[in-house]
Amino acid sequence: SQGGMGAALLSDPDKIESILTTLVKGICKPVTCKIRILPSVEDTVNLVKRIEKTGIAAIAVHGRKKEERPQHPVHCDVIKVISEAVSIPVIANGGSHDFIKEYTDIETFQKATAASSVMIARAAMWNPSIFRKEGLFPLKEVMQDYIKYVLRYDNHYTNTKYCLCQMLREQLETTQGKKLHAAQSTQEICEVFEMADFYEETTAIFEAKKTSLETETQDEDGQMEDPDVIKMAVRFDKREYPPQITPKMYLLEWCRKEKHPQPVYETVQRPLDRLFCSVVTVAEQKYRSTLWDKSKKLAEQAAAIVCLRTLGVPEGKLCEGENHLINKRKREDQERLNNRDCGEDLAEPSHKKANFIEETSDMNVPKM
Repeated sequence: SQGGMGAALLSDPDKIESILTTLVKGICKPVTCKIRILPSVEDTVNLVKRIEKTGIAAIAVHGRKKEERPQHPVHCDVIKVISEAVSIPVIANGGSHDFIKEYTDIETFQKATAASSVMIARAAMWNPSIFRKEGLFPLKEVMQDYIKYVLRYDNHYTNTKYCLCQMLREQLETTQGKKLHAAQSTQEICEVFEMADFYEETTAIFEAKKTSLETETQDEDGQMEDPDVIKMAVRFDKREYPPQITPKMYLLEWCRKEKHPQPVYETVQRPLDRLFCSVVTVAEQKYRSTLWDKSKKLAEQAAAIVCLRTLGVPEGKLCEGENHLINKRKREDQERLNNRDCGEDLAEPSHKKANFIEETSDMNVPKM
């Protein structure tokens, strides 16, 4: 509320209307909002009707006033008045403490508020199996299942501890609760819930998987560490080049001029981080960048740069001055225009041809 957000907005309906109207007009997804009730039922209904006119898809109503805390009773009667006053769906919220102890209570709360649906926060934190139609699972079982997810997804122990404390609630003063409160790592939390063996087994599996991935990466790096490959730490930044001019184009042009076979690119992807590295072969010599890139195209351009710089050949950068490939294209385009004026069929412009070549590189046709 300090920044004028959240419940503080309730005192500024003009701003609420402005924000929601902008959102509804500006995005194609359904927009919803959530409010607390105002001291006056009439004012609350007027606000909700004003909100409805902005075009939102649904409204959630926490049935407490701004200053009321969770221990205060939820005002089902006010939510019901709101539900009956608007045509959009109303989502009832705030029933965890007074109403919702198991799945069947969700429907009880919905009927008491005449809402279209129910939003649950605290009751779901206390025992996530509240959503199970057949009834709650025992808390011990729920907490152990939760810890399994924690280990699987490497959740930070402070968040894990907070969630488990929410589940224990009144049991926090027991021996187990005190041990949980004192825990300073995921391993210690597992020990509190008699899951030390599971922690060791799971950790060992993840460590083995990590080692395997690292070994694969080293193997691939090893394959790339051919002593005959010339290497430099370079990356391709298209901002340094004119539009549609790339190092690969310059390298192909140079190979044609020198009567060499066209460049051949071999690209590998690292499983660990899914980055790419490419080796280009020109005149039986291999070149690559030592830096791994996020795409196959970028990796190939970087390899081309290494080759061009080693050969001392221009790579087409803006800072290199007059660009002969651009001039060549201008001449070709002018010739095509002249041909068209003479009634001949006009081939595709050279910049479109270049783009086509660029796109077909995945079929082992080197990009220009």
